[in-house]
Amino acid sequence: MTSVLKIYNTLSRETSVFEPIHKGYVGMYVCGPTVYSNAHLGNARTYISFDVIFRYLLHLGYKVRYVRNITDAGHLEGDRDEGEDKFAKKAKLEQVEPMEIVQKYTLDFHEVLRQFNTLPPSIEPTATGHIIEQIEMTKKIIANGYAYEVNGTIYFDVEKFSKEQNYTALSNRNLDDLLTNTRELDGQDEKKGRLDFALWIKAKPEHLMKWESPWGEGFPGWHIECSAMSSKYLGHEFDIHGGGMDLVPTHHTNEIAQNLACHHTQPARYWVHTNMLTVNGQKMSKSLGNSFLPAELFSGEHKLLDKGYSPMTVRFFMLQAHYRSTLDFRNEALQAAEKGLARLLSGVKIIEQLKTDVSSSFSVSEIKANVYNALNEDFNTPIALAHLFDAVRLINSVNDGKEHLSALDKAELSIFMQEITFNVLGLKHENDAGTEKVDGLMKMIIDMRADAKSKKDFTTSDFIRDQLKEIGIEIKDGKEGVSYTIL
Repeated sequence: MTSVLKIYNTLSRETSVFEPIHKGYVGMYVCGPTVYSNAHLGNARTYISFDVIFRYLLHLGYKVRYVRNITDAGHLEGDRDEGEDKFAKKAKLEQVEPMEIVQKYTLDFHEVLRQFNTLPPSIEPTATGHIIEQIEMTKKIIANGYAYEVNGTIYFDVEKFSKEQNYTALSNRNLDDLLTNTRELDGQDEKKGRLDFALWIKAKPEHLMKWESPWGEGFPGWHIECSAMSSKYLGHEFDIHGGGMDLVPTHHTNEIAQNLACHHTQPARYWVHTNMLTVNGQKMSKSLGNSFLPAELFSGEHKLLDKGYSPMTVRFFMLQAHYRSTLDFRNEALQAAEKGLARLLSGVKIIEQLKTDVSSSFSVSEIKANVYNALNEDFNTPIALAHLFDAVRLINSVNDGKEHLSALDKAELSIFMQEITFNVLGLKHENDAGTEKVDGLMKMIIDMRADAKSKKDFTTSDFIRDQLKEIGIEIKDGKEGVSYTIL
């Protein structure tokens, strides 16, 4: 490789060379889902992006501990400790136990990510499995003077913390503006300050999920969960912390505050965030009627979709945009991605059948360097894909006899294309049985065309060729016989 890995850091707002705390090892924590509803496409985009990051770090030779939590308790409807508990509300609605809700939607989350071919994390801890750790961390924050108790609920004192640390360092927002835009305490609120947030919440008698603590029965606040679990499995300071961009202003800002108040260290060196999804240029939301689940995207059963798209088509489509860029879902773009994926996979497949020459007419090393340079520039998958398509164009040219490739370069190119396409980008051939059927069907069509040519029926022969090209399949007549390529 000709370059080193650089990562954009939300905290510094700069792209810098990646230097892990421990040479050869990477600790990465990504905020997982709150499992009270079906996994949505925003979830999928975030976890596909971090799957590629995980895969690429492994490819570079790092030993990676990838921790992604499951939030199965303590997440209220409002980010400021307001509203009902999301699990209790859903459990009451469906008349089941809260842990039935957790199980149902955890399984759904795992199934969606399985369909998208993501690797499982190294560790997937749950909030309910780490109540003790959260209580202990809360006790330390109290002991260090950054939290206070009111009637069995523990609040983080943002005002006191802000006098010593930059509370809004991650979001880069003005603290005075935040205070101005946050509602006044109405006398009923127990908090001392408007920005204070709960570390531990006193449970009402009817609350379904609660645990014993030094402050009485209660449950953890949302933000303390990730601080406790990341500290337990990755240490007080680790390499990468990630999640969706929507987590920056509150959740990740509060995580940093908790860690500094407890351990006196910034938890992560690099903060990495994925951007939002839009549909036809509008923000995806249920209220606009433009939100759809992965299952609806796969089946096409939604009013905004012309057809269904396979999981690999959607994954490929997502990789065509940089993880920090807004990604806009449009039927035209998805259909183009479907053709692009088929072309890439066809190019990788064709390498094995290429005839070799004594030398090569192009540089395989240059292809590899271009792809690595892109991936090393903050995991720039769209540029990497563009260079892979340059390689596919050259592969097809070799197949057509317009370029030539040595046996050594062919082997190197084959290994590289498969490694990047399948092991780094996480793409795969879908439905091999279906591929065999397509091959069988194409053989029959090619035989029909050959029969027409043998009878000098060039009208039929040309019609078959032109119609196939119309739908994106090109027939090639060569010395070794007739082959087809998906354009």
